[in-house]
Amino acid sequence: MTILNGFQSFRETIAGVTIAGAIAGSGPPLLLLHGYPQTHAMWHAIAPVLAASFTIVAADLRGYGDSDKPVDDSAHLTYSKRAMAADMVGLMEQLGFPHFAVIGHDRGARVTHRMCLDHSDRIMRAAVLDIVPTHHMYLTADREFATAYYHWFFLIQPAPLPERLIGADPEFWLRSKLAHWGRTPTAFTTDAVAEYLRCFRDPATIAASCADYRAAASIDLTHDDEDVRAGRKVKCPLLVLWGADGFVGRKYNVLEVWRHYAVDVQGHSVPGGHFLPEEAPTETLAALRSFLAG
Repeated sequence: MTILNGFQSFRETIAGVTIAGAIAGSGPPLLLLHGYPQTHAMWHAIAPVLAASFTIVAADLRGYGDSDKPVDDSAHLTYSKRAMAADMVGLMEQLGFPHFAVIGHDRGARVTHRMCLDHSDRIMRAAVLDIVPTHHMYLTADREFATAYYHWFFLIQPAPLPERLIGADPEFWLRSKLAHWGRTPTAFTTDAVAEYLRCFRDPATIAASCADYRAAASIDLTHDDEDVRAGRKVKCPLLVLWGADGFVGRKYNVLEVWRHYAVDVQGHSVPGGHFLPEEAPTETLAALRSFLAG
């Protein structure tokens, strides 16, 4: 289901994994990818506006929303960003869009980063919201990072520890994350939060989201190390946005970090915390439209 006004829900099976989402609009194709612990519903404030100029595909990542939640494997390949990126490239191909632009927030931004490396011939432009690369964050981890991003270290613990603890009260956990990372309590609409909760209450979503983070601390780093050693960088134009009051902008020189991983980087902060499309929809939309028009 979708709460995006004017959008049609879809379910497409890509290499045995069904990806759910919503589509609307006409014009150049633009893929929107959400973060943790949300769904494609997080784009509700800006996707309908973008649909006036683009064909918008707002997808749920594997393991999230109404997409399939395959059981993880011991090496966490199932939830590697490489596998999740391949889902989305396959989805866009199946919908008739072999080349497209992509905007990712949080986990979706990490999938976007991997997509730009693995499928550079497919991605015309990309935007990543409120992240610096996983590789850099682990490489430079310190007490400040571990304190702010404690969930990175909690969620990667062996199953079923985080699954059982989160599953005891998933609504408390989800609302705590929105409050912890956001700086604008009024940003989260009743309908959006209800949709996040509907999906996150599913034990399979909790397990899959833990697997996502376990992959980030293992196989994803292996892939990242290979790229760094080979000198592979994001080649397409890359827009980087971050919350002016959030941890990422406070901790990192965001553009400087990204210029070690991409060749054509621009960007700036927008008001609020981590959840840019909901906390600062006007400013986020303006930045995205300007970048995509270039």
